[in-house]
Amino acid sequence: MRIVTTRCICQIFFLTLFLWFCVVTTLGDRWWQLRGWPVNWLIELDPLVGLATLLSTHTVYAGLLWGLATIVLTIFLGRFFCGWICPFGAIHQFVGFLAKRKKPTKEKIKLNRYHPLQFIKYWILIFLLTTSALELAIDLIQLPETNPLIFGVLVLCLLTWMIFYAVRRTGTGGRKAGVLFLIFISVWLLSCALFYGHESSAASLQIGLLDPISLVTRSINLVILPLLDSTSLSISTIPRAYEGAGLIAIIFLSAVLLNLAVPRFYCRYICPAGALFGMLARLSLWRMGKRKDECTDCRLCERNCEGACQPASQIRTSECVLCLNCLDQCSHQLMTYQIAPSTSGENLSPNLSRRQFLTSAVSGAAALPMLRIGGYAGGNWDPTLVRPPGALAEKEFLSRCIKCGQCMRICPTNVIHPAGIQGGLEGLWTPALNFRMGTSGCQFNCIACGNICPTAAIRPITLDERLGKNQYRQKGPIRIGTAFVDRGRCLPWAMDRPCIVCQENCPVSPKAIQTREVFSTVSTGAKLIVAKSDSLYIEFENAVPDVNRFATGDYYVVMPSGPDHRPRRIVSSWERGLRVAEGDPLESPPLSGTPMDIQVRLQQPHVDPKQCIGCGVCEHECPIPGRRAIRITADNESRASEHALLLKQ
Repeated sequence: MRIVTTRCICQIFFLTLFLWFCVVTTLGDRWWQLRGWPVNWLIELDPLVGLATLLSTHTVYAGLLWGLATIVLTIFLGRFFCGWICPFGAIHQFVGFLAKRKKPTKEKIKLNRYHPLQFIKYWILIFLLTTSALELAIDLIQLPETNPLIFGVLVLCLLTWMIFYAVRRTGTGGRKAGVLFLIFISVWLLSCALFYGHESSAASLQIGLLDPISLVTRSINLVILPLLDSTSLSISTIPRAYEGAGLIAIIFLSAVLLNLAVPRFYCRYICPAGALFGMLARLSLWRMGKRKDECTDCRLCERNCEGACQPASQIRTSECVLCLNCLDQCSHQLMTYQIAPSTSGENLSPNLSRRQFLTSAVSGAAALPMLRIGGYAGGNWDPTLVRPPGALAEKEFLSRCIKCGQCMRICPTNVIHPAGIQGGLEGLWTPALNFRMGTSGCQFNCIACGNICPTAAIRPITLDERLGKNQYRQKGPIRIGTAFVDRGRCLPWAMDRPCIVCQENCPVSPKAIQTREVFSTVSTGAKLIVAKSDSLYIEFENAVPDVNRFATGDYYVVMPSGPDHRPRRIVSSWERGLRVAEGDPLESPPLSGTPMDIQVRLQQPHVDPKQCIGCGVCEHECPIPGRRAIRITADNESRASEHALLLKQ
């Protein structure tokens, strides 16, 4: 079997495995639904996710340790992950193959030449890692206060190096060492003054925007599978739709369709994980190269080179994705996969200058304060941004979430959606609850999202913790927000129409929504004058407009003046009359010519913030279309004490 056939089989296997993991990320009782499958395994194999999380949180979630295996194998084998495992890479390679399969050899070789702009992905990697590592850098800057001993050791080491540097060099060496030391001290003092204790220095994990595994997982979960759910091939219990999925679809399709112009465009120019693998590939033990320097320069090896790594000349090891097409197509069998360096020479380093590195790093460090200039993670937080149960406090949450969409896919009621920019640009595509969509609110007995999150941005919780039972009784149930009644839109408050839908559907016991009974006189459009009556029946002189609605059990007839002015419930009605309940007859039937009023019994909802957990069932079931009359905000959420509504007693 040819080696490229083996590689294709491997790619198909991992792409199929990835799609299978996306499909089974579904709650249900069918054999193909979630049954302990390691659905996050490919995300965990991605070392960029683990590295960025380590930089942003100073910890690594246990599952992300799989990335160490990928790093070790990359150091031994080269960029095997890109060419053999990555499902996004397999999609790019397949589309690129379809686009160029009928093109002449000369044009294929031209498409696969190395382009200097391939270093852009290294800029992107450094930019994204800097945003993740900013808080760590600030922690190091604050070492004089937090740990003077360690800071002293670092300064001593720096001074020792500078003295050694000055001694070894004459002339400008000493002055250069002194200038470097002054620059170090100046940067430290300036950074302390600018960022000390400021929220803009908190880490932000943004690698999920462009990381290939996160991007393709998000796209399949929120775009492709929902499209299937709308057909006869539905794999979910309910048709799914996601707010903002259009932008995700545009980015995904753009990345895929760019392969029609340039093979593996995303891998060559954008992919930050590929850039990380390229840096690690410099250290690889095994690598592609020529066994003999007898090349005829036919360049057939570059005809289908997926990485545009120049195998015909000095091969760029950092760009080689180990597609092995060069090995398969070299008619002279000069290409090989070996430990020894290529006989025609190698270019190991990514084409990235020191100035470009510093530009990317400074841009990443400056981007965070600019993104947070609106204070969305602080005092200017948006209360309509409700996070799932178990979500960490907002700053910690943003330092962990990779925007993969796993929590959105697993949600049984389809209320978790990708956020827009209501929480700032850094919160784009992070999970937020939209109670108007889906089949219900956040289910009271559901903890699925926290148990599937690959980075613990939504921490795994138990059902007892969610409900506030047993050892969590003192803390009470987890609150994700609080319901607020909009009295300007609520039927009983604003329009004198009976409605207790929110109170009936509240799942909390005792109910978080209580009602207060009031009676309000109904405007009938005409005076109701008694023609004749007895203890149960009243007939009016004129026809009563819209009389049928008064027999629902919520309407009462009352004599505004007279000895018997207590309201009587209407049980039936006809064009010019009505009947009251037999159990409560009129003690003194009104005389002919007596004016009567009809009143409606209203049960106006009131929310008890001590009981409300913000599940959103009330908002979902509210009969008011569009903007609901009762809505959930993040006020009083458990994860942020500063959002509390009530003072502790």
